Amino acid sequence: MISLLLFGCFLVLLILSVPIAISLGLASAVALLYSGKVSSSYIAQGLVTSIDSFPLMAVPFFILAGDLMGHGGLSRRLLDVGNALFGRYTGGLAIIAIVTCMFFAAISGSGPATVAAIGGIMLPAMARQGYDKGYSVGLIAGAGSIGIIIPPSIPMIIYAVSANVSITQMFLAGIVPGLLIGIGLIVVAYLKARQNGYRGIDERHSARQIWAAVWEAKWALMAPVIILGGIYGGVFTPTEAAAVGVIYGFVVGVFVHKELKLKGLYQVMAGSALTSATVIVIVGTATIFGRVLAIERIPFMIADYMVNLTDNPIFILLLINVLLLFVGMFMETIAAIIILTPILLPVVVAVGVDAVHFGIVMIVNLALGMVTPPVGVNLFVGARIGSIALEKAAAGAIPFIASMIVMLLLITYVPSISLAPLALMGK
Repeated sequence: MISLLLFGCFLVLLILSVPIAISLGLASAVALLYSGKVSSSYIAQGLVTSIDSFPLMAVPFFILAGDLMGHGGLSRRLLDVGNALFGRYTGGLAIIAIVTCMFFAAISGSGPATVAAIGGIMLPAMARQGYDKGYSVGLIAGAGSIGIIIPPSIPMIIYAVSANVSITQMFLAGIVPGLLIGIGLIVVAYLKARQNGYRGIDERHSARQIWAAVWEAKWALMAPVIILGGIYGGVFTPTEAAAVGVIYGFVVGVFVHKELKLKGLYQVMAGSALTSATVIVIVGTATIFGRVLAIERIPFMIADYMVNLTDNPIFILLLINVLLLFVGMFMETIAAIIILTPILLPVVVAVGVDAVHFGIVMIVNLALGMVTPPVGVNLFVGARIGSIALEKAAAGAIPFIASMIVMLLLITYVPSISLAPLALMGK
């Protein structure tokens, strides 16, 4: 009865368009008050203890670092490099958008931030070259979802904390899957460009011009090397790396490129603070929601049921993929990770699936949710920037969603794609 009350209240509140953080908190409060197993102060205590975590400190720092670098001219210089390397090929602008999104993902750690930073520059350029607006927005929304797969990734940090696994291992495991999804998107973009006649630019860049673009973008290209190299080399922890990223983004934006002014700095910090506050509130209320599930032993009952249904890891992973794809269409990524990790992780571990590998599978699934309505946040951001209807953006994203699903199945059933870098690095 309590479980029914918990999920019933949550679904009703979502239908009423109550923000997901508030929905999670209210549903948890109603269920706890009805059960009477714990006092009402448990909610307040849980909100504090759930965010009292050193690894979680990386989240606001990475958000701020990504915003500083996006507004400090780094994204534009990355696009210049992409244009010099790929602009002359068929579908060149589409390829540039995907490659730049992949690289910016290694700076921002956020899907919507990647779509906003790259889409704001690429969508007008693609429109001038005759690209269909729906196709362009769908492409950038799909490529932006790589922002939570290629490290550093904010959802990876949330999963690592929830599953009690190493953030560094999660970051390592996300490198190859992120690149693989990016390659899949490039193949689809190239084929669609040939089909629709999207030609590259007429200008041909000489080796000197390419080198000049690379040299101009050297500070942007160095950002992921410093952040990820420091983490993998054991120089600093992911949380410390996030702080280093903030300092790096500030210095480059203000003193090197000189594109980040004091007025702009205030706006960037205010926007980052708002985003961070939203994430932290979701983390707190989703954790309470998960603890209510644990009190009612729902994760253990689901695990027992699924293991009794079948002990075949292939079938169980297929069921979980379908569930996560469905959940990703309706639920915010971070909330879904915190709620579903304690439910699903015992199931997959019981059939021999590695916790780090499962984390990558979960995050790739939820990355797809960023491109699928009705909650597809990347689509919303892209449609707003491109000034088109959400329905048209969703239609343009269909071939890229199909490509991502194919890569998801490959990542799910070939664990070495995720785990090989860990073995290589001895992690």
